[in-house]
Amino acid sequence: MFGFDENMIFRIPALLIALTIHEYAHARVAVWMGDNTPKMMGRLTLNPISHLDPFGLIMLWLFKFGWAKPVPINPNNFDNWRKGTLLVAIAGPVSNVIMALMAAILYAILAKMQLLSTGLAMVLNFTYSYNIIFAVFNMIPLPPLDGSKVLMNILPARQAYMLEKIEPYAPFILLALVYLNVIHVFITPFYNAISFFINQIVKIIL
Repeated sequence: MFGFDENMIFRIPALLIALTIHEYAHARVAVWMGDNTPKMMGRLTLNPISHLDPFGLIMLWLFKFGWAKPVPINPNNFDNWRKGTLLVAIAGPVSNVIMALMAAILYAILAKMQLLSTGLAMVLNFTYSYNIIFAVFNMIPLPPLDGSKVLMNILPARQAYMLEKIEPYAPFILLALVYLNVIHVFITPFYNAISFFINQIVKIIL
C-alpha cells in the first residue's frame, strides 16, 4: 500500500485528506470546548500545509508509520478539562471514520451513475482505507496517540501519570511494534470491523 509504485499519484491526495481531516477535527473540537489555542496557532483550517510534518508524511507514505503536526491545546481553557481532553482526543479518529464513510458513499453513487473513472476510484479507495487506518492506529493507547489520552481519562491519577511518563519512549516502542508486525495484528481486526460497519450503512442508504 505504501512505498514507490505506480499508485503514488493517487495515494498522495488520500493521505492529505486523512491527515487534514484528523487534525482539523482536533482543532475544531478544542475550540468548541473553549480553547482558542488551535485557532491562534493557525490550525483551525482545512489547508493541509498547516497540519503537515514533512518528515512524518514521508515516513507514513513509505513505511506505514508517520505523523502530522500535533494540534496544540491548553486543557486549562476547557470548562471541563477531563471532558474537553477526552472529546478532543476522540475527535480525530471519529472524523476519520466519517470520512471513510463519505468516501464509500461517494464511490457507490458514482459507480451506480457510471461516472467513476479509474483514477477517481483509486483515490476514493485509498481515502477509504487510509482514514480507517488512521482511526485505528491513533487509538493505540501509547502516548502521544489519541488512544493514550482516552485511557488517561479513564485510569486513576497514579496509573495515568505512569502512562504519561512513557511518552519519551513511545516512538521507539511504536517503531518496534511496526517492525515486529504487531501493529498489523492490532489494526486488522478493528479495520475489518469498521469496514463491515461502513459497508452496511452504505447498503442501507443506497
